[in-house]
Amino acid sequence: MLTIQNLKSKIAQSPYQAYVYSYPHKTAYRPFSPPVYLPELWTQQDRQALFLYIHIPFCEMRCGFCNLFTTVSHNEDFMSQYVRTVQRQAQQMKAVLGDASFARFAIGGGTPTQLPIQHLETILDIAENTMGVKLQEIPISVEVSPETATEDKLRLLRSHAVDRVSIGVQSFIESEVLATQRRQSNTQVEAALTRIKEAGFSTLNIDLIYGLPGQTVNTWLQSIHAALRFQPEEIYLYPLYVRPLTGLGRTDKEWDDIRLACYREGRSLLLSQGYTQVSMRMFRQGEQGNNISPLSPPSPVYCCQADGMVGLGCGARSYTDTLHYSNEYAVGAKGISEILQAYIQTPDELFEYAHYGFQLDAEEQRRRYILLSLLSNEGLNLISYRQRFGSEVDTDFPEFSELLALNLAIKDEDILQLTEFGIERSDTIGAWLFSEKVQELMQGYELK
Repeated sequence: MLTIQNLKSKIAQSPYQAYVYSYPHKTAYRPFSPPVYLPELWTQQDRQALFLYIHIPFCEMRCGFCNLFTTVSHNEDFMSQYVRTVQRQAQQMKAVLGDASFARFAIGGGTPTQLPIQHLETILDIAENTMGVKLQEIPISVEVSPETATEDKLRLLRSHAVDRVSIGVQSFIESEVLATQRRQSNTQVEAALTRIKEAGFSTLNIDLIYGLPGQTVNTWLQSIHAALRFQPEEIYLYPLYVRPLTGLGRTDKEWDDIRLACYREGRSLLLSQGYTQVSMRMFRQGEQGNNISPLSPPSPVYCCQADGMVGLGCGARSYTDTLHYSNEYAVGAKGISEILQAYIQTPDELFEYAHYGFQLDAEEQRRRYILLSLLSNEGLNLISYRQRFGSEVDTDFPEFSELLALNLAIKDEDILQLTEFGIERSDTIGAWLFSEKVQELMQGYELK
């Protein structure tokens, strides 16, 4: 049950307790018994505007803040085995999906451009020739790093109609970057950004992090100004979260909490430069960078957490209306290695089944819809909610009145929208919306 007492107490704490970007959280996933037969699952799903996501779990280094499913222990032979497994999985999934079309495509990781160029080309070919993605007609996003955004790989991406490149810079202050156990020079970063701009991608996204060791509000603003020199269509401002089993999480350091001041100053700067705030983290230059094809489902944010997502690769998640599924998750090197080996050794026929994930009942579907809507600038459309679920938000979740009472949201006709105060508490509000079932599963999860 959501209560004003626990919401009040949560709001009084730091806004940065846990990173909320989707629902349910992956630590609420558990093994299915028996496994779910995917042809039956996907037959019940609208398959005419799907999102394809391919996960590449390789990086040149492990950043101190990173809790993603990625590894630096790899060689070209292992990469070849991984790409071949993605190809086998894609062939099975294409048969599972039957007559399906894709409205969006993204390659993430890890760092996809860590792949040798011939393997990166194979991944693009898998999307186009195996899965049937019409690359020239839909938005396509690829994550890169300063070290791997080479001219030949950028040229390959453009030749396959990739229109959005996202690059994790995190900071333009070299001492701050070094403190996160990341090898990166400003010369290298600026050269990569210059190459990306010259290659002609319609959308450049730059990721920056605030709250880094040694960072001040002034050095944070210096990093934003440095990013603005490259006129990115999108900028994501991420608060630092220090998570278990990460490099920074293994230290005894106490974290100076300047994050809220950094957020507010960074937000103010970007708004003054003509950017629109789309969510707590995402800022877009006007409406450029959206570049939505008429085939695409409406979405305020280029995210890969929407229903109707087909995930390929070991760390990818797939979403239908009623079931979310993936491989198991780990952060530690040993756990990741074991899961990767199991993925590569998976027989073809087992790719027809989901073995691990979360079943969404009617309440969980409502909570997910509310969370993803409310945490974006478009807000929760009460009419759309009624049309989709056949009930009223106020009836299903009377506790929502407390968002208004605490000045976290406003209700304008048929839209429930977060206030400026509410947006900066997005992660707190998101976690408050988690069901008791999901919270219990998360608390009982043993991280590998």
